[in-house]
Amino acid sequence: MGGLRKLATSFVVPGPCGVAVRDRLKHLTAQDEGVLRAVGAYQGALASGDLKARCADGLEHGARTWSARKRELTGVSSSRIAGAITKATHDQWALARRCQAAHIQNLAAGIRTLRHRLPLPLGEKGTKRAAGGYRSKGEWFRKSRRLAMLEARHAAAVADWQAGRVRVVRGGKRLLNTRHPLTEARLTEEQWRERWEAERWFLAADGESGKRFGNETIRVTPDGEVSVRLPAPLAHLANAKHGRYILTGRIGFAHRGAEWADRIEANRSVAYRIHLDTERGRWYLTASWQRPVVRTIPLETARARGMISVDTNADHFAAYRLDRHGNPVGEPHRFGYDLSGSAGHRDAQIRHALTRLINWAVRAGVAAIGIEDLDFTAEKTREKHGRKKRFRQFISGIPTGKLKTRLVSMAAEQGLAIVAVDPAYTSLWGGQHWQKPLTTPRRKMSRHDAAGIAIGRRALGHPVRRRTAPPPHDRSDRAGHRAAQAAPGDRGREGTRPPTTDRPPGGPAPSGTRTREPSASKTVRDAPSTQQWVQDSLMRTG
Repeated sequence: MGGLRKLATSFVVPGPCGVAVRDRLKHLTAQDEGVLRAVGAYQGALASGDLKARCADGLEHGARTWSARKRELTGVSSSRIAGAITKATHDQWALARRCQAAHIQNLAAGIRTLRHRLPLPLGEKGTKRAAGGYRSKGEWFRKSRRLAMLEARHAAAVADWQAGRVRVVRGGKRLLNTRHPLTEARLTEEQWRERWEAERWFLAADGESGKRFGNETIRVTPDGEVSVRLPAPLAHLANAKHGRYILTGRIGFAHRGAEWADRIEANRSVAYRIHLDTERGRWYLTASWQRPVVRTIPLETARARGMISVDTNADHFAAYRLDRHGNPVGEPHRFGYDLSGSAGHRDAQIRHALTRLINWAVRAGVAAIGIEDLDFTAEKTREKHGRKKRFRQFISGIPTGKLKTRLVSMAAEQGLAIVAVDPAYTSLWGGQHWQKPLTTPRRKMSRHDAAGIAIGRRALGHPVRRRTAPPPHDRSDRAGHRAAQAAPGDRGREGTRPPTTDRPPGGPAPSGTRTREPSASKTVRDAPSTQQWVQDSLMRTG
């Protein structure tokens, strides 16, 4: 056990702090679309210039430079539009810095692995915790070249980090890289240009509490009327007072519509974003607002009624219900999903699987769902897994980031807490202690189902293994009790079992008559017993 790493403590994941709903803007006229395109393109150009200025400031950015940029934008738009653009710029720059730090860590992990393997003799076998030498001279040579390449990339990335340089593409780097191989992307130049321009538009406005309907720039009334405050150079396009343009179409949020209506009627802040789906030719409006921070329930409260434990895999969730003592209840459940196809299809598959999982947890009456705190950021590199390309694709396909955000937000709506546990050894120990004992002719236990039980027991604060071995002597007080034992006061815990009849041992039967004659010979009593110690049922209370 000395070689095992220390397990992290389980914790209750904080709940969501924001809400976003989206609906389609229907029945827009050609004039409405023309105004939206003009406003988006104009404000998008302002956002691009502001991002360029922010990147040029680098680490020298401060309140003085921010005020100067906002004053410059206010003169060509408005104070609220300038505030929204500068805030979006700061968020985008901060995201680029976080991605840059993650890239540096990934490069450093690859360099450490290569430096460990290159000095080893060719063909030397590795261990479970450390890779061995390379198989041939050719592979060794290619890896030595790759080490030099990674070191050069790492040095350049560190230099950029220290200088505060980031590289951001407004519109997305992936879309930019499809500009030349348009045939492979199945796009024409006109289609690509339309998508590129739409991604670089800026049609968003932050909310402001105390103002009419919670937003002065993009205003939505309770009856669904949408109006946009035009920037000063486009004020001639207005069709209402105070430089506003009212769209012809109406909108109504089917999801969380009542909550949204309560906010705007109370003049509480709501942020809006308008965007165009160029593939479908549809306009959408997204409304978002913050929620008050909800205090998470204590860990003991989450464990009080048992738990649904979930093992996350590349194509399904393996779930099992456990009572508060860590005993598996009922049969294992599997919620499958297909992550092939478009991003929208993958997102819908995850939502559907999580919906079924949460509905089952609500019917079971538990208060929490236990899940592994997975993070494969540095676990899918070529240097770590070598030729195991399918395994790298496997762990890359597990939707860890999207799963966390989806599950936390969806479970909070049903009053369920999420308990995150350390993922170390769950599959190994689950298969070792639970897969075979729970397998019956009518129940097929997979390694993933057993891992789900291990996750749930860890979330409940119990050890993964079912029970320890029986006492080695004839009396438990000579060697101590079992290590895995329920707390005092739990019914059914290990201890002296009551007699199977209602009379004390050796006493007469309740009727006053003996049930059988005494043995004719005492030698039979001294004969060795043919009974063997048999493990009791799997159900235990500790």
